[in-house]
Amino acid sequence: MVMSFATTTATAPRGNHLLAQWPQEELARVLPHLEAVELLKGRVLFEAGTPSPHVFFPATSIVSLIYTTHSGASSQVAMVGPEGLVGVSALLGGESPASRAVVQRAGLAYRLRLNVLREEFQRGGLVTHSLLRYLQSLITQMAQTAVCNRHHSLERQLCRWLLQCLDRQHGHNELSVTQELIANMLGVRREGVTEGAQRLQAAGLIRYTRGHIAVLDRPGLEARACECYSLLKLDFQRLLPQAVTETHATTSAAFAPVAVQA
Repeated sequence: MVMSFATTTATAPRGNHLLAQWPQEELARVLPHLEAVELLKGRVLFEAGTPSPHVFFPATSIVSLIYTTHSGASSQVAMVGPEGLVGVSALLGGESPASRAVVQRAGLAYRLRLNVLREEFQRGGLVTHSLLRYLQSLITQMAQTAVCNRHHSLERQLCRWLLQCLDRQHGHNELSVTQELIANMLGVRREGVTEGAQRLQAAGLIRYTRGHIAVLDRPGLEARACECYSLLKLDFQRLLPQAVTETHATTSAAFAPVAVQA
């Protein structure tokens, strides 16, 4: 699918923690090339095996990295929100991404040409250090997700997935998501997700209506999740310290995004 992006230059990037960690000198070199875009839910940013000239830094959006088998079955291997970068494999020399990148939650992001980021990466310093630490956290997330999908119950996986989504949209305890989407992300049957959601609702942990999940008892949901969630959270805190006080919901007037159009 060919996509065109109507964009505006980002004069004051806010909301993405990787960009917020960069020193002013490095950020100043990149800033003229950053474009603020609005990512629409369901949009495909990358196709597996198809080179892309851009990377994306989510601000209020969330992107799922998905592997699809030859039979058509799919499963999410990682989730990228304001903590990270979509397209890191291309940055490190892989010309084509190994997974599909699909917008899971609509919102704001910054788009940057890959060659600009590569040039900055090759300079070394704090930018390179922050990107390598993020890559390590992404690899950990993929490995932990593989273990979780193989060894833990669907209900525990569902709790872990919901909590990971909430962590990437600070200040919100509601998710706009269908059971079918969750089933595709976890690589399971929709009926299993329905049964799991019904048990969580009966326990008073969530309230589910069509296409909408509200988390009523987060501590209870964390207690019900498998250890993968807490392990991933600890690893993120270790590798991606939140020294920046910006919230995901903060948007400056200079960050004036326009919609992504197919």
